[in-house]
Amino acid sequence: MIFKSTERKFQKAFIYITIIVLAFFMYGCGRSSDLSSKQASATKPSAPVVTVARPISTDVVEWNYFTGRLDAVNKVDIRARVSGYLESVHFKEGAKVKKGDLLFVIDPRPYQAELDRTQGQLETVEANFRLAKIEQRRAEQLLKQQAYSQETYDQRLAAMRQAEGNVEAAKAAVTAARLNLEFTQIQAPIDGMISKLNVTPGNLIDGGSSQSTLLTTIVSLDPIYCYFTVDERSHLQYVRLVQQGKLPTDVKFPVWLEIADEKNYPHLGYVDFVDNHLDPGTATINVRAVFPNPNLVLSPGLFARVKTPATAIEEALLIPEASIMTDQAQKIAYVVNKEGIVEQKQLETGPRQGDLRIIKQGLSADDLVIINGIQRARPGQHVKAVEGRIPEQSKEVIPKEVRDLFSANANKLKSAPSNGAKPNNNSNPAVQE
Repeated sequence: MIFKSTERKFQKAFIYITIIVLAFFMYGCGRSSDLSSKQASATKPSAPVVTVARPISTDVVEWNYFTGRLDAVNKVDIRARVSGYLESVHFKEGAKVKKGDLLFVIDPRPYQAELDRTQGQLETVEANFRLAKIEQRRAEQLLKQQAYSQETYDQRLAAMRQAEGNVEAAKAAVTAARLNLEFTQIQAPIDGMISKLNVTPGNLIDGGSSQSTLLTTIVSLDPIYCYFTVDERSHLQYVRLVQQGKLPTDVKFPVWLEIADEKNYPHLGYVDFVDNHLDPGTATINVRAVFPNPNLVLSPGLFARVKTPATAIEEALLIPEASIMTDQAQKIAYVVNKEGIVEQKQLETGPRQGDLRIIKQGLSADDLVIINGIQRARPGQHVKAVEGRIPEQSKEVIPKEVRDLFSANANKLKSAPSNGAKPNNNSNPAVQE
């Protein structure tokens, strides 16, 4: 009996212990499940925040860029018109000179003597002419009184006319001698900057021919030319614009220029010459533009960069350059759809306009392009889109001269391209204000 009673007590104790262990086990499993669910919810990634904006729709003009060299409008080789010994120099090498400034003096004494001689000869022939004229008048009166023969009268008349011709020849000789004397003083024929001195005083100068001694050179500075070459494709582009009536030919064509230490092409000029043929060796055509140079910053021989309008004014879409990525050879951008999902768009891009890039195909005016946080976005990913705005000052302003150039065709050019429709007012539910 005692054994059975003890056995029943052990069975009851075992059952109680089993129940307690099972209870603790179930409590621990439940707590572990709660912790796991909390940890899972805590580690679940949230949607990344990106900034989106609609493309800017505005008028743009594309540009062509060329390189060129500056050259003087006028360049004069200073040579003597008369020969003689160089007596003095009256300029500083490399200085600016004005038209009419005295540059050189050649020994004038031989030419002064020649002038005096011709003037004395002129007085002699004038005296002979006066005598011949008196004799001709006397012979004419005697001929009327039949006291003079016709032959003698004709001789007096011929002598008078010969004396008159001698006077004219003597006057011409005096004029030539006076000119030669004036040519001993060599003056600046143009405004500009003078070069170095090639001949020093005391040297004999040969003058009066194309092989005369080169004394120095003068180049003009204001205005100044820029010569540049236009490639065949760009040349045809302008020809097509003229044929289509988009580029008028009766107005000046503007050109902008910058030199090595400048930016933003601060100098405005106009094309004044286009060659009549292309160079078959380089497939380029020579073009010349003229630029005002009041502060004399531009100098002949400087390297320059020029830009010219390449297209008529058209409406286009622009997005920041930073929003455009490259996938192998394809340009792409990320946009956010109405469900807040990132989509990839393949783009056909145009040239830059300031800090923005022209988009020719691939986007519409209503697309929400990611402009900030693009590194956190992936195609097909859900994102939290915050609407921003592309700064208007980032786009390039069309110069007034370009608008004036195409103003005659403005109404024709205002038709929007297929991707240039104005954005509507329908808000995207995926975008938060």
